[in-house]
Amino acid sequence: MTGDAGDTGRRTWSLDAVLAVAIGAAVTVAACAASAPGALDLVLVATGSLALAGHRRAPRTVLVVTTLAMSGYVLHAHPGSWAAFPVLAAVHAAARNGYRGWGVAAGALFLTGYFAVLVTASPAVEGVVERTLLLLGWFLCAGVTGLIDKNWQAYLRQTEQRAVDAERTRDEAALRRAGEERLRIARELHDSLTHSISIVKLQAGVAVHLARKRGTEVEPALLAIQEASGEAMRELRATLEVLRTDVVEPGTGLDRIGELAERARSAGIALALTVSGEERPLPVSVDHAAYRIVQEALTNVARHADRAPTTVRLAYGPDALTVHVDDHGPCAPGDSVTAGTGLTGMRERVTALGGTLAAAPRPAGGFSVHAELPLHSAGSAA
Repeated sequence: MTGDAGDTGRRTWSLDAVLAVAIGAAVTVAACAASAPGALDLVLVATGSLALAGHRRAPRTVLVVTTLAMSGYVLHAHPGSWAAFPVLAAVHAAARNGYRGWGVAAGALFLTGYFAVLVTASPAVEGVVERTLLLLGWFLCAGVTGLIDKNWQAYLRQTEQRAVDAERTRDEAALRRAGEERLRIARELHDSLTHSISIVKLQAGVAVHLARKRGTEVEPALLAIQEASGEAMRELRATLEVLRTDVVEPGTGLDRIGELAERARSAGIALALTVSGEERPLPVSVDHAAYRIVQEALTNVARHADRAPTTVRLAYGPDALTVHVDDHGPCAPGDSVTAGTGLTGMRERVTALGGTLAAAPRPAGGFSVHAELPLHSAGSAA
């Protein structure tokens, strides 16, 4: 941004310098056409004209220098009305920058000198008054156009600011609507799921208590239901907290992968968990996504693969984390797989992080989930 502003400033300065040179050249040509100007006249014309190159940076200084130089030229050489052109440009620049009083004073000073020269050179009063009034009209036009330019620039700035404010307002409204939608979803999940999961957990707890009270052996499936319902309650609370705050807290990812593996084994899945590479803290979004991918893959093994033996491999690479979940279930090569909510959610998580996901039957039978989660883009996707 700073480089662009510098380039724009240099281009503007170059254009102003070219304009100043063009005005000086035009006045010099007119002076040469009217008479043979002396060295002092040329110096005064060059000073008054070339000073216009700095009218954006120092409009008052340029106005003073141009007015004095051209007034001196008028008093010394008695030129025509074209000598007022540099002063007109300086008055316009002063009015555009808000220095109307300075412009009026400069115009009055130049017109006084010009009137004195005309009175001295021509005894015809009507001609003198007519030429002075004509030049006065030019000065009025220069001041008015400067004010119009100033108001137009202010209008453009206000329009740009309104556009920026409108864009910010739209973004804020979109964020507010997204927050309201998250809260609505959180309420719906709480109202619809919390009660049901609580009932399951309560009934499983009662069954376990009664079994122990009777002295009978508690069924492993009943204990798994009790543990899974408790874990589901904790997961639901964490999910609701994420929806309400839009922040994924640390401690909800791969540091709990061991608990997830133990729950899968207690549910009857022969699970082998391997971790390779240099284990290190991961970005929260990657850590959370990897945990959810493994969790969903194991859920699918329990539901669709008849609790087949499963291998979970986590590979820490320099730029990415690879998650590989293979089961030896009944899925055969070439079988069509309909992507349900679980696989769709996996793909959305991976895509949000800029990674890749492959979920398909294995050539040797069973099903494979392979996800690569880049680490470098995790901060923006969190």
